[in-house]
Amino acid sequence: MADNEEPVPTDITISAIPFSKYERWQWWFLVALCIVFLVVGQSGAVILGRFYYDQGGNSTWMATLVQTVAFPILYIPFFLIPSSPEASTSSAPPSIKVIVLIYFALGVLLAANNMMYSVGLLYLSASTYSLICASQLAFNALFSYFINSEKFSAFIINSAVIVTFSSALLAVNEDSGGPSAVSESKHIIGVLCTIGASAIYSLLLSLMQLTFQKVLKKETFSVVLEMQIYTSLVASCACVVGLFASGEWHTLHGEMSDFRKGGLAYVMTLVWTAVAWQLTSVAVVGLIFLVSALYSNVISTVALAVTPIAALIVFHDKMNGVKIISMLLALWGFSSYIYQNYLDDLKARRIAASKTHNDSC
Repeated sequence: MADNEEPVPTDITISAIPFSKYERWQWWFLVALCIVFLVVGQSGAVILGRFYYDQGGNSTWMATLVQTVAFPILYIPFFLIPSSPEASTSSAPPSIKVIVLIYFALGVLLAANNMMYSVGLLYLSASTYSLICASQLAFNALFSYFINSEKFSAFIINSAVIVTFSSALLAVNEDSGGPSAVSESKHIIGVLCTIGASAIYSLLLSLMQLTFQKVLKKETFSVVLEMQIYTSLVASCACVVGLFASGEWHTLHGEMSDFRKGGLAYVMTLVWTAVAWQLTSVAVVGLIFLVSALYSNVISTVALAVTPIAALIVFHDKMNGVKIISMLLALWGFSSYIYQNYLDDLKARRIAASKTHNDSC
């Protein structure tokens, strides 16, 4: 271990680390806030994305661009929320060159991830898409083990398995085929793109967590916002280049004119989709910062199971028994992981209290 690296206790999961920077109620409040933002944002973004395709939208580059282009709104909390003072450390801050390279690499990966998700959603039915997206937990467990040295307790394993089964059960309840007029070759492309996107998404979460721990070594919310802003900037630039290079920008005017709900609805759909995705993204990064990449992925998978509830309210979809069981399984897995973090909280505080007692002796 290098001298400038802070040792991580081997008997505590990653989620125990941020407790030292916050009061107990502050940490739980921030985690709960990120969970609400993630579930609401992701559910809303998926519904609006499906609405975009259903009403005549067909630009994959535009569907990809709206996932990151709303990043300027993050400057509002960035300048309004003061950064908490940090304790001085002996480690030297990372160079600007290193930070730029990291943000550029993460931004390019983010753009590729979003494009593959857009293609997958275009060529696959909602059921198949959701089923494959649930596989991101398996990918994240793999990356968290090798990249973040994540340790798994029985509750964490139970949570990951149950939440994955929840999304899978929800997915197989519907038609597993693709949308009408989609050929078999395009269906295969959609499957491969969604699998690849799930893997890249899980890799991104683990790399972000690694960046927080090993490179930035800061525990302020401004760091979370900075990472989201700059990676989204890179991803948005890549999408704009792709939009013009592919020639899809020529079709946008006709797409807006042919949108079934009208031009205004077309614009508002894209705007609110962008806002919802940005809300989701900052919540994802916030959970990585506060807890771990695996936990962020668990909550993201829970949102996949919550989405049908939003569809029931917005589109008046039918809620059958299988969907209700899927919701209950998702809540079970979610509660299991929350309980594990509660145990980590108690263990971390016992260790901190013991250390304080020993220092005072």
